[in-house]
Amino acid sequence: MPTPTTTLALGPEFLDPEWLISTFGLLGILAIVFAESGLLIGFFLPGDSLLFTAGLLTADGEYITYPLWLVCLLITIAAIAGDQVGYAFGKKVGPALFRRPNSRLFKQENLLKAHEFFEKYGARSIVLARFVPIVRTFTPIVAGVSGMRYRTFVVYNVIGGILWGTGVTVLGFFLGQIPFVKENIELILIGIVFVSVIPIAIELLRARLAARRGTTPAEQAELEHAAQEAQRHRRGDY
Repeated sequence: MPTPTTTLALGPEFLDPEWLISTFGLLGILAIVFAESGLLIGFFLPGDSLLFTAGLLTADGEYITYPLWLVCLLITIAAIAGDQVGYAFGKKVGPALFRRPNSRLFKQENLLKAHEFFEKYGARSIVLARFVPIVRTFTPIVAGVSGMRYRTFVVYNVIGGILWGTGVTVLGFFLGQIPFVKENIELILIGIVFVSVIPIAIELLRARLAARRGTTPAEQAELEHAAQEAQRHRRGDY
């Protein structure tokens, strides 16, 4: 197991999951999960790798001494609560959010990316977005802006929170007891980050191919909008 001072090659030490956990403990995990799940300032925080490391270190017992069930329960609650706040924020701010100027911590492209994701998958996006970096932060906000039915949002939010918060943590817990995983934790975390950004890479590739064909994502969205509206109404998303 690497020491807390060992950092991943992917970023600065303050974004290294093991350093965060060894420094701030379970409360730090909960704060990060809450922020990344629905606050505009949380999109850059580690998500999947943090939960996997939390499970691994729960199995190790060095930095997290609480039982696995309690860790999973608290992480799931933090994830669900974060999405609820994001939804409420989007509901209150509304379309004005899409006119907000770019800043150091806010980029319109992230919001638009989440909006396209939400338009494509409807209510299911609340669950699917949990496993897509950046998108998981903005999707509940977009759901609020779009006026998604609250009861529907809550159901999918709870399902997504359980699958992500508990699922990834439990995966880290059991895999963390395998010697190979413990001895190669940095490579494992890099792999998790790599896999988690694949959806974004695919979307960028699709956008580039569409641009070569002379059809932008905005134009595609315009063409598909009517069909998606009909589908959402049939599914009862609103």
